[in-house]
Amino acid sequence: MIQKLQIQPSLKSIAIACMGLLAMACTSFPSENVDPVKNNKANFQKDLRECKEDHPESGGGLHYKRWIDCMNLKGWK
Repeated sequence: MIQKLQIQPSLKSIAIACMGLLAMACTSFPSENVDPVKNNKANFQKDLRECKEDHPESGGGLHYKRWIDCMNLKGWK
């Protein structure tokens, strides 16, 4: 019974940490282009689709960082 009490707080802290990282990852995804002409939904979806083709999904979530870097190179901040 003591072991269960020791495991639960660590699982809870891991879950909270994961949720915090997920929240930070969602808020840091680029959504505005520095070029006002390209700053629309159609261009955003086209650029994101190209980034997803160039950097397919991989285990561990590394592909999200690659997509963000790719979008930054295309002018999205």
